Parts: sequence; structure tokens; C-alpha cells
Amino acid sequence: MLGVELVRLLASEGDRIFSIDRARQLAPRVGLRDSYLCEALYHLRQNNWIAPIRRGLYVLSSGFPRVAPVREFEIAMSLARPAAVSHWSAMNHHGLTEQIPRTIFVLTTTESSVPRKRNIENKKSRRGYLTQGTLYRFVQVRPENFFGMEEIWIANTPVSITDPERTLLDGLIRPQHCGGFAEAFHAFNAIGDRLNIKRIVEYALRLNIAVAKRLGWVLEYWGYDLSEFSELLELPVKGYRKLDPTGPRKGPCSSRWMIQENLPGKIGSWQ
Repeated sequence: MLGVELVRLLASEGDRIFSIDRARQLAPRVGLRDSYLCEALYHLRQNNWIAPIRRGLYVLSSGFPRVAPVREFEIAMSLARPAAVSHWSAMNHHGLTEQIPRTIFVLTTTESSVPRKRNIENKKSRRGYLTQGTLYRFVQVRPENFFGMEEIWIANTPVSITDPERTLLDGLIRPQHCGGFAEAFHAFNAIGDRLNIKRIVEYALRLNIAVAKRLGWVLEYWGYDLSEFSELLELPVKGYRKLDPTGPRKGPCSSRWMIQENLPGKIGSWQ
């Protein structure tokens, strides 16, 4: 019963996701001895009052009275620091794809968040964290490339997510994390007038030349006005860059953008 009282206290404090250290901090308020804490947490798990997310981190069960379900994006924020929901997950949130990804993609700078072990429930795997049936996959970037985020609120919890412009660029960098290059390519058409061209150009120039050249080619293809953004075209580059970085090095080359159009079939029939 002391364990249940601890869960009630965690819920009242807003700690729907909590660490063992947080539980240890609150335990004395319900009369729970530190020597019994691990056993109490074990029984709470066995009775489905709490569920493990990763080692030392738990989430309150939605079956507990007056506890709102914890959403996947909230869990993603607890698995790495810093972290931002990204790639295919962000595309879906911003309405840039009709596909609903089963994996939650998370952008981070933390190498330890990129797992390399077997795929075991509630543990790190080679592909990510698998917990409560959802796979959380981490994409590591350098600290200087961790930018372009906005904050959204889910059940009174702030969640960091890549903004539409950064999300589109991530699709040009790692399309394999966005459902493939076709999804990333068509997302530029799906966003329409919502696209902030000035912002996305500034982002691309902060990343690398290959991304900037791909961006210029894609924007021009979809009919965006680039008359004020000649810097994309004027960027010096040695050699052609693949339009789809995951595709083979074959296909016609655009000397205007220094891009090899390595898409299957003719570009005009690829929509």
C-alpha cells in the first residue's frame, strides 16, 4: 500500500514519468523506507501500476485513477538530453505526410542515446529503445547542427519538435528516416504556402553544401520563387551531389545545381 501511495504522490506532483532518484526523494513523504523502495517498485511493476521505460526510468500506468495516458512524444523527451521529435514523426505532426510512422524518431547530440545492443523489450537495441510496443529511434547530430526546433504542448507537458523547415531538410539528409526519398520529396509540395523559404535557406546554409544544393533543386522543381536566394545557386561545389543520398550514383546530372538526379524513371513522371 505504501507503494500505491507513492504512485498517488508522484501523480499529484506531475511526475507521470519518473526516475528512481525522484521516487527516492518522495518516498519518505509516504513513510516508505529507502531499503524497501526497490522492492516496492518491483511490486508496482508486477501489478501494472508502473511500467519501465529504460533502466531507472518509469512511467505511471494510465490505468491508475486520474492519471492521463502518457504520450509517445513525452516518453521521447525523457530518453535523451537534448532531444527533439524529428524526421518522419515530425513530418506526420506537421501534416507533411499521410503515412503514420510506427517508430518515434528523436534528434539528439548524445552518443549514449544511440543504442547498439539487441532488440529487447524495454532495453536499448541496435535500432533504438523498444518500450511498451513503441520503438524510439535516435538520430545523432553534432551540437552545432542541433537547431530548428519549436515547442509544442502535450497534456500540459512541453515537447521539443523540429519545425517544418528543419524537418524538410532532415528528409534531404536522411530520407531513410522519413519513409524514403519519395516521402521527403513530396513533403515540399505538401507544405505549400506554409513554407518559410528564408528560414529553410538559412538552415541549409548552416548545414552543408550538399543539403543546400539539394534544397535549391527541389524548391525550383516545385515552383518556389528563388529570385532572392541566389546564394544557393552560387555556392561553390566540386563534383556532383546525389539528389537522393541513399540512392545509387546514376542518372542525369544538372549542371545548374551540380545535382545528379538519381531518381527511378524520368523526373517528370515521378510525382
